Amino acid sequence: MQLQEGIFSISTGDFPQVVKVWEASVRATHHFLTESHIQFFKPLIFDALSQIVELDGVRNHQGEVVGFIGVVGNKIEMLFIDPAWHGQGIGRQLIQHAIGTLGVTKVDVNEQNEQAVGFYLRMGFEIEGRSEVDGMGKPFPLLHLRLRNG
Repeated sequence: MQLQEGIFSISTGDFPQVVKVWEASVRATHHFLTESHIQFFKPLIFDALSQIVELDGVRNHQGEVVGFIGVVGNKIEMLFIDPAWHGQGIGRQLIQHAIGTLGVTKVDVNEQNEQAVGFYLRMGFEIEGRSEVDGMGKPFPLLHLRLRNG
């Protein structure tokens, strides 16, 4: 499996691929979500993507989106990697881009997504707070992380 070199800006034409990556990633990592939750959130993703100020991604050698990051201000709003590409350094590459190029210092992560929590802690973030519900008021606690020295 090979990647195209570099990080690219995602356009609206990429949104169908981005939503496929989102769904595959959520199914692989968000075991606390039921099928009805996934179906509830899926149509909202298209709207959410259009609200993201900086939406960047990585493609495989066939030009397909395999990972993406969405940033608003200094905060990561979304980071999803196709599960077939987990462990290949894509998440690290996108985080380093977000920190170094976009000035990211914050991210919220579902507390129940232990894989993501561990990833962000390894990437230099630390927990600074917690909310009992997610941004939509659903009972999925969020951890609020800040980049150490950020």
